[in-house]
Amino acid sequence: MNPMLNIATRAARQAGRVLMRYYERTEQLTIHDKGRHDFVTEVDRAAELTIVKELRSKFPQHAILAEESGRQGDSEFVWIIDPLDGTTNYLHGFPQFAVSIGLECRGKLELGVVYDPLSEELFTAARGQGAHLNDRRIRVAKRPSLDGALIGTGFPFREHRHTDRYLGMLKTVMQEAAGIRRAGSAALDLAYVAAGRLDGFWEIGLAPWDLAAGAVLITEAGGLVSDLTGGRDYLDSGNLVAANPRLHQVLVDRLRPSLEGKPAG
Repeated sequence: MNPMLNIATRAARQAGRVLMRYYERTEQLTIHDKGRHDFVTEVDRAAELTIVKELRSKFPQHAILAEESGRQGDSEFVWIIDPLDGTTNYLHGFPQFAVSIGLECRGKLELGVVYDPLSEELFTAARGQGAHLNDRRIRVAKRPSLDGALIGTGFPFREHRHTDRYLGMLKTVMQEAAGIRRAGSAALDLAYVAAGRLDGFWEIGLAPWDLAAGAVLITEAGGLVSDLTGGRDYLDSGNLVAANPRLHQVLVDRLRPSLEGKPAG
């Protein structure tokens, strides 16, 4: 395994153990509001500290961009960390949450790890080396159109200024797809696209730590990731669409009108 990927995997597993230590007694946790419908607990912070400590011990000069502690350091290598993607799910005992760790170097995403500690599913990828679920190579699904497709998404619950545009997109996709799923962890949704469990995914207003690792997984599994116009600005804009190359273009074509403020058909 890639040495950096090996360290990231170890850090993700350690953070997963922190999450599971408290999972059956979340009612004892102190919950703080970061914003509207956006929560943080001491578990988020403890898991993040565990990841940062492991990465710092091996790569002390690297920078960190983490959900709870922000940007630390200045380096061409930047670790992008979400210690608990799906905090609301976690607090409700809803079994859809994950640890997400990505690495960016000189503006390019190099590796990604998404770890589901409940199922012990470990999704890993490094640029040019493919994507894996535990020890098995994974590929995106081959479905070429929305006909019969299962598509993942996420609601723009933090910023309601996106609601009207999002509902237009939802209406358009619902008219053609076999089903739409909103499970509440973008990192896992993207991992599921990489593994072929979802045919595609889109969301508005994600943070870099929500999507960095998953984007690497999908591209290394043979898929495409872009912003909603088909461009490369997804890491900065937080607007993302992902699927195999043919379905990706279909989704971009369907979603773009609503993004531009045009009514859904």
